[in-house]
Amino acid sequence: MRNDSRMRRLMHLRTVSGRGGGPEKTLLSTPQYLPGYDVRLVCIRPEDDPDYNMPERARKLGVQLVDIAERHGFDVRTLIRLGREVRAFRPHILHPHDYKTNALSLLIGRCFGIPVVTTAHGNVSRGGRLEFYYRLDGWCYRRMRHVFAVSEDIVSYARGLRVPQDRLSLVHNAIDTQLHKRQDTVDETKRRLGFRTDTFLVGSIARLASEKRFDVLIDAVSRLASEGIEIELLIAGDGTERERLERHIGEQPDSRRFQLLGYRSDTTDLLQALDVFALTSDREGLPNSLLEAMAMEVPIVATRVGGISSLVSDGHSGLLVDPASAADVADCLRRLFASVALRRRLAEQARRTVESRFDFASRMRRIRSVYDAVVAGDTK
Repeated sequence: MRNDSRMRRLMHLRTVSGRGGGPEKTLLSTPQYLPGYDVRLVCIRPEDDPDYNMPERARKLGVQLVDIAERHGFDVRTLIRLGREVRAFRPHILHPHDYKTNALSLLIGRCFGIPVVTTAHGNVSRGGRLEFYYRLDGWCYRRMRHVFAVSEDIVSYARGLRVPQDRLSLVHNAIDTQLHKRQDTVDETKRRLGFRTDTFLVGSIARLASEKRFDVLIDAVSRLASEGIEIELLIAGDGTERERLERHIGEQPDSRRFQLLGYRSDTTDLLQALDVFALTSDREGLPNSLLEAMAMEVPIVATRVGGISSLVSDGHSGLLVDPASAADVADCLRRLFASVALRRRLAEQARRTVESRFDFASRMRRIRSVYDAVVAGDTK
């Protein structure tokens, strides 16, 4: 396909494994909100990944995607292929989204004279070789034309890495509030999806990763079940912690109350069936799943970490707890079980919060203003 010389060309780059998560969903939604930009998405992924489905998702949305499969984490063919794609597409901006693509983009950008911006999505597990990647990210951030941070704590983190203030922007994650809008009642959706209507249904949607602390959520639900409350827990997502969580569920007095659903493409529908959405992470940026649940008017219980406190106002648009406390999570779930009025009030305010502060179109206008300045050479 020949490039339109009148269009500004933007190349996103992301390392992806499996079916990805919130950042991948955001990247696939981006092109339609950037009129005047020709957008291409490069996904770098393991060669033998049976769950990888980005090309299929991109085709459905009409997104131009370059799929780069690599044999291992330091495959020289990745750099060669990426250089070839950049030479053919001739982007005005490179926009990477993780450790590896940050470093690759700075290298490619220097070779081809292309400015590079990045998004800092959030810090996850640390230790071991991940410490090297954190140090690499710090080196990269200081050399970016601009850094977008999705939450206030990540802005502070970037400042601590000495990223200049004039090259740093807080741009919260956001969602399309028209796509994420409740269509059915909780009971109607439960019946349609085959769930019981006489049980209090708690759910979460996230990667099965250690920092998500689903063990805490499982323990909290078990506490309420031991009190005679009819309660069940659904967790949608896949990841490295699946076997450990399966074992933990097997240790509960009534393991039938817990379901690990694996990957689900119908998460919007699934959210409508929940009485409560719970996120018990130790670390987060500003999770898309939480935004989606709030937009779908699902009452929230979440930990007071990362950017969550900037999204959820405790007692107003959701209930917040300190991390790693099954007792505190259980207390919040108990309050919500006992009061339909509280659930309704929190859910309605959550929707208003997302509509007023976290709408995707508004987010993309802020990002585009930076892109335009970078292309025009108006940023340092």
